[in-house]
Amino acid sequence: MFDATVARGIRILGLDVDGVLTDNGVYIGEQDGARVEYKRFDIQDGLGLRILQCAGIEVAWITGRVAPSTLLRADELHINAMITVPPTAKVPAVEALLRERGLDWSALAYVGDDVPDIPVLRRAGLAIAVSNARDEVKAVARHVTVAQGGRGAVREVVDGLLKARGEWDSAVAAFFAEATLPA
Repeated sequence: MFDATVARGIRILGLDVDGVLTDNGVYIGEQDGARVEYKRFDIQDGLGLRILQCAGIEVAWITGRVAPSTLLRADELHINAMITVPPTAKVPAVEALLRERGLDWSALAYVGDDVPDIPVLRRAGLAIAVSNARDEVKAVARHVTVAQGGRGAVREVVDGLLKARGEWDSAVAAFFAEATLPA
């Protein structure tokens, strides 16, 4: 799936949220006079992210739209890098994250689905589009998933990265050795 040399150089998996971690649906309503918003996240994607973290690869969520449901899910999955910026500011935000970690763009795998992701994808060491991404996004991606965003695409990426690195078995073993297993 992924080139082993490229995969071994990845230190951060950057993910857009809406359309990558979710199926692009947003449920908006009112409860007790307050606005509420819900999003659907794929459980296997979440488990995959925890396994990836056990392999020592950091996960960063980069989104232009923050919602309480996104923050709750990020907390459950121990996502340390939760970056909320306007869609046009993703590149400077990711540059700052990489600089803080002492990394360059080649250390970033990034998964996107829509035009605000294109500038990041053009710079990432591994550019990935989900299968239901906009055509413009697929055109700049190095890889397009089989699964759709919010429907297992992130898990597909995680499994592919870890297997290309030869770290799948050890990452799963590390996952089972953890005391807490939120997914």
